[in-house]
Amino acid sequence: MLMDDVNTVLFDLDGTLIDTNDLIIASFVHTLEHYYPGRFEREDILDFIGPSLADTFHNLDTDRAEEMMTMYREHNHARHDELVKEYTGVRETLEQLASASFRLGIVTTKRGETAWKGLNLMGINSFFKTVITLDDVENAKPHPEPLEKAMKALGATATETLMVGDNVHDIEGGKNAGTKTAAVAWSIKGVDAMRKHKPDVILDDMRDLLGILGVPGQ
Repeated sequence: MLMDDVNTVLFDLDGTLIDTNDLIIASFVHTLEHYYPGRFEREDILDFIGPSLADTFHNLDTDRAEEMMTMYREHNHARHDELVKEYTGVRETLEQLASASFRLGIVTTKRGETAWKGLNLMGINSFFKTVITLDDVENAKPHPEPLEKAMKALGATATETLMVGDNVHDIEGGKNAGTKTAAVAWSIKGVDAMRKHKPDVILDDMRDLLGILGVPGQ
């Protein structure tokens, strides 16, 4: 599928551009084992990946949500650089999109401090003209607010924008904001789970974007 009318690409961060899956799971295990010993298996924890931490922990226990988030974040920050990894083809794709004058942004449910920690660690921060984090909005994905804020910052319209992500919140967020959508096949939820939400395209490799967007030389 060729999307040669797209000139703006919004990316989710965790599980899309940087591999934080081991870090996220370890941080949830650390926290949940403290508060709910033996209650949650790995498959249960996968359901917590995507929504904001506030949504996840408030759904578990409103009274203890803040202290659970604090414990999660302390563990997450302490193990961050050790457990975060790079995805094949991401840097190459970002370099070529930037060289071809695409407008690039991040829309994440992470807080700003942690989002920038990952971007700086992977050395890809310079590619993005806007980074919209949970600190910047009142409503997280799949509400359209974060995407709309990113598009406004980039001077883009929904019809010329593609949202790329690894979670239903990214796909539904894109649809709610009126953008085109791309799901990554390396989602920890599995490609079949992503396909159910009917993204416009599935990316088997981030470099697939170059051909889909008509980047010269592809």
